[in-house]
Amino acid sequence: MSDDTSHSRPGTEVATVDEERYPVPDPGLEPHIPRLTDVDERAANRATRQVATFFGLVPLLSIGFVVVYFAVPGNVWVDFGPLRANTRNLLLGLTFGLALLFLGIGAVQWARKLMDDEEKIDYRHSAASSDDDKNYMLTELDKVVDESKLTRRKIIGRTLLAALATILLPMIAGLADLGPWPTKKKRAETIERTIWAPGIRVVQDVTFEPFKPEDIEIGQLINAEPANLQDLHGSEYQIEKAKAAVIVVRMDPNTIKIPPSRQDWQIGGILCYSKICTHVGCPISLWEQQTHHLLCPCHQSTFDLGDSGVVVFGPAKRALPQLPIALDAEGYIVAQRDFTVPVGPSYFERDSRDDYEVGDK
Repeated sequence: MSDDTSHSRPGTEVATVDEERYPVPDPGLEPHIPRLTDVDERAANRATRQVATFFGLVPLLSIGFVVVYFAVPGNVWVDFGPLRANTRNLLLGLTFGLALLFLGIGAVQWARKLMDDEEKIDYRHSAASSDDDKNYMLTELDKVVDESKLTRRKIIGRTLLAALATILLPMIAGLADLGPWPTKKKRAETIERTIWAPGIRVVQDVTFEPFKPEDIEIGQLINAEPANLQDLHGSEYQIEKAKAAVIVVRMDPNTIKIPPSRQDWQIGGILCYSKICTHVGCPISLWEQQTHHLLCPCHQSTFDLGDSGVVVFGPAKRALPQLPIALDAEGYIVAQRDFTVPVGPSYFERDSRDDYEVGDK
């Protein structure tokens, strides 16, 4: 074995020709060929302007994305021969896509033309860092800052910061698609109301056929919807169907508890409840005729429909909302009005003081 060749950094070594464990000699580094921007200040300034231009366009495109998002209607279309595209989606894609593209081009041009490009040797060393290594690393970090030319060409740093700060604007603006802000007015117009209204007939959820009290046997459960649901289409139909779904049950009036305040909400033991579990909103239809219990299949919350829908078991904390019903002039079952409390699971802003509890009248 030949003697190791020492270098300025402790613990490092270079391969020699006659060492068996290093069969390939150290090729060394090829002579460094400077770039045009390294020797021509005008070329370096030109490259600086190019990088700053690309970075500077990013804030404009990001702001343009936000403007398009809120200002361009979503029902405007543009034709490209046989192709058709939504104008807003097209402009959103162009502005955000170009912003990302220019940010990347600026970074690549900065690295190719202005940052230091000399090849260097990094010797292997043990995993533990000595004090000398730590000091060396701090020195190298200072060199990186200097080699990036940020201290000399401050316009690049400023435009880069502006680009990075504004590139988040399109993503922040996109959060508006998560839904409207849940103000009290907005909740009252959306999740705290359904399409049930005075005189709306209760119809079967598949055939949309109305029914009369004589069509329901004792112990029977019917899945139902409001008749005016047929007037809706698309997403509006799905949203309102999910909120307005109900179940109609008929029980022997002598075996159930009906508080005085709800005596006129039923018809001879026929009651109507929301089909949406008050725990996490699962649809419920597992009906136990003998006990008058309704079981949620998701988490086993159990409601007593013979006692105003109160919870008798499970994680649910609120009784099932009951829909007041009556008969119309033709003898069909109709709603007296909408639910008196919001249907479905609880949420932070919801006022639960109107919920029915055991012992209420």
